[in-house]
Amino acid sequence: MSTANLNYSSEQPSSSAVSSMASIDQIKTQIRNTLFEISQLSKLDIPPAEYHSEFLNRVVSAMRAVGGAIWMFDSGTLTLAYQINFHSIGIQGDKDANRRHSELLNRMTQSSDTGTLVPPHSGFEGDNESGNPTDWLLVFCPIRTELEVIGLVEILQRTDSDPAIQNGFTKFLSQTCFLADDYYKNRQLRNFGERQNLWTLLEDFTRSIHLSLDVNETAYTVVNEGRRLIECDRVSIALRRGGRCRVIAVSGQDVVDKRSTLVRLMSKLATTVIKAGEPVWYTGDTTDFAPQVERAIEKYVDESHTKSIAIFPLVKKKPADHERDNDPAKREKTPNPFGVLLVEQIESSKINERMRKRIEIVADHASSAIGNALQLKEIFLMPVWRFIGKSKILITARMLPKTIFVTLIIASIICSLIFVQWKFQMHCGGTLEPSIRRNIYAPIDAEVKQLYVDHNSRVVGTDKGEGTILIELYSSELESTGMKLLGEQREIMKQLESLRIQELNVDKKLTNYELTQIRGQIETTNIKLETNLKQQELYKKQISDLVIKSPISGIVVTWDVKRKLSNKRPVSRMQYLMEIADDSSKWQLELEMSEKRMGYILEHQRQLRESNPNAKLKVEFVMATEPNKKFYGCVMDNGIHDRAEVRSDAGSAASTASSLNIVLIKVELDNQEILPDSIRPGAQCIARIDCGKKPLGYVLFYEVIAFIQKNIIFRWL
Repeated sequence: MSTANLNYSSEQPSSSAVSSMASIDQIKTQIRNTLFEISQLSKLDIPPAEYHSEFLNRVVSAMRAVGGAIWMFDSGTLTLAYQINFHSIGIQGDKDANRRHSELLNRMTQSSDTGTLVPPHSGFEGDNESGNPTDWLLVFCPIRTELEVIGLVEILQRTDSDPAIQNGFTKFLSQTCFLADDYYKNRQLRNFGERQNLWTLLEDFTRSIHLSLDVNETAYTVVNEGRRLIECDRVSIALRRGGRCRVIAVSGQDVVDKRSTLVRLMSKLATTVIKAGEPVWYTGDTTDFAPQVERAIEKYVDESHTKSIAIFPLVKKKPADHERDNDPAKREKTPNPFGVLLVEQIESSKINERMRKRIEIVADHASSAIGNALQLKEIFLMPVWRFIGKSKILITARMLPKTIFVTLIIASIICSLIFVQWKFQMHCGGTLEPSIRRNIYAPIDAEVKQLYVDHNSRVVGTDKGEGTILIELYSSELESTGMKLLGEQREIMKQLESLRIQELNVDKKLTNYELTQIRGQIETTNIKLETNLKQQELYKKQISDLVIKSPISGIVVTWDVKRKLSNKRPVSRMQYLMEIADDSSKWQLELEMSEKRMGYILEHQRQLRESNPNAKLKVEFVMATEPNKKFYGCVMDNGIHDRAEVRSDAGSAASTASSLNIVLIKVELDNQEILPDSIRPGAQCIARIDCGKKPLGYVLFYEVIAFIQKNIIFRWL
């Protein structure tokens, strides 16, 4: 390129003065530096706005121009991308001049020339629409890529330059635009690479989220693959259940802790947004949000410290929704969202256009994938239909023998459950106890004075002699009562002696009336004395009752008696103290049968007594100490208690004991002599009461049948 004629000073002197102020070598060096800077600038990956500024400033400065502008195509229309002093063009407010200038710009973009000079107030032959309506010399050069013209550079120059210098303008501008072409080509290549990468990611994302029709699995795939596609910090999905949303999937987490504060606040935020039905884009400012949305976002941001949030409602789409969107006449009412997609940025508070489009893409595909999974899940008896669909393979030629074999096995099992009779027995727990037992109770309110026995102590009953003293009690109240009675007796005796002296005193001449009064008082005093003596006898009986003796011979079976009845421990009237069991008497089994099973037992007992009035229910049991040996017995006559009792079930699976209604059943043992010698009262046993024979299926599932009869058939039918 020739640079001999581009001799301008920095103060924009006339063309005749340029040659006198700078040498040709200096101008060449300046142009080379400018071209080198633009060349290096075009290699950088910077935004177009920054590139336009750097490029146009260098070009205008190198050409000593008045101003310039860069026009870029946007949706097929030229728009001003950047300008320097472009107001000097002087056509503002003139519609005709603006129109001619616009047509000139369009003509220049269609021109095949690399650079074009358009003199002031000039036009083109045969074209009255386009032309230069300004007082400036306009220099144009299009910006091209290999595919199309993407923009246009326009420079405003003075009109007093030589033709040779004007020719240098076009060559310099065309060379700088050629360098600018490299920037846009590189940018297009990067865009094509990003698009290709995006399409690859989108293809993988679409394929992966449609692999499964399980709601939870699809949701987890959406959040994890969507996070990679959007390039954000966290993606979550919340689905509507009733009037509330529940978070079911969070990217990077295998399990969602629904009790955590963050998840609960996220659920409330999703519930608030889904009621509004519109997407929410939060980047730090909530002034334009509804009050309820603003409060929910502020609470969540305070807990999560998120800088930006995008919340996009998910709506089920029908196959023809895209056609209805393009035809307003076919549009229907938008269905209610079934969930929301939450996208979060923890470090950045910006949601750029690239991320926004990707969020919309992920939300659109998530709506289809999760909507299809939900629609499949809502089909009535879906597990049954799925099994039927898979069962087609069972009747193929290779699988048919196996299918017949398995069918025969299942049929035989079903027939066995219906027709095979099996022993029907009711299970329960119980204890082995001697038939003769006595409970010892406190006769009055007192305190322990002395305990003479302990657990497993052998005692002799009062039926065989004096009897063994079990415990001695002390009552201060009873003792004070005895002292009071003795005092009252002395006073009565003194009073009685005084009255008798008065009656026998012959020195005093008493009238019949006075003598009658004295004798009446003597009689009253005798009655008081008799009453006092009877009270003292009762007192002595109560005192003797404080020394408690064993009513029967046997052993003390109460555990840890000494700790429970330590010295000076208070006891109340009729409080249980201990139990004495006669281990030489016959043993009996005391069962605790659940009340809900008593119907089967009583029904079988009724059936037995219809044929034999003396028939008894048979019982077999094992002891906890000898589970390998069975013992047998029969339910005693009147051995079934008439009243159910509430007992705590300490062995239940619950953390605290539950209450059960039980019925006590006494069982008489068949062979007392085969019981082990080491047996002790209260030995734990597991028993089974024979209830006849029932079909095998009923024996195995009678509790399920009873539950259905009670809670379904009776309640709802």
